[in-house]
Amino acid sequence: MSRIPLQRKPGRPAKRPAGPDRRTRILDIATDLFGRHGVSATSMSAIARRARITPALMHYYFGNRESLLDALVEERLRPAVAEVAQQMATAREDLRELVECFVRSIIKAVASRPWFPPLWVREVLSEGGMLRERVIDGMGLALIIPLRDRFAAAQRTGALNRDLDPNLLVVTLVSLTLFPFASQSIWRARLGASQVSADTIASHALALLDRGLEIPR
Repeated sequence: MSRIPLQRKPGRPAKRPAGPDRRTRILDIATDLFGRHGVSATSMSAIARRARITPALMHYYFGNRESLLDALVEERLRPAVAEVAQQMATAREDLRELVECFVRSIIKAVASRPWFPPLWVREVLSEGGMLRERVIDGMGLALIIPLRDRFAAAQRTGALNRDLDPNLLVVTLVSLTLFPFASQSIWRARLGASQVSADTIASHALALLDRGLEIPR
């Protein structure tokens, strides 16, 4: 006996839920808009329009803006910091190796995340930035405090220039690695330096640090 084919019920066929791909895309769009315009100037509805979804679906995935910022920190910023921390953990006791590892890993993480520098300037450096406490107090200190302490210990043993301040040395490292990317839209055009690569920025920073640290060879 031949089987009678099942009849499709009238109406539109059921759609599968979007799943993590749509959520990831929404978070990517939100991250880009936050970097371009700032968190305060970017509404949830603006993100929904850019993602071509309804406000209700935006709410379904992220609830409110605070929840969206939490997701941004946990799924975008924290992995970047974790990459740097993981690389630094492989560095031996040699101070020069530690500094080079920090510089190259920071630049690698930033170069692969174009949204990071403008977001860092707008929401971490700027007074009232929406991510300052989440980033600096939440995870940044866990990375820079041990580095500062290593510099201080090296000074006590004579392995580091005693005229340097360990706290400002950390600030210098961050400035040499993050600032060139945060300001590249200005200096690349004004200086005609569009060809400068991330590797060149890293090598330049290390050359400055190597001469200034006076680390004994």
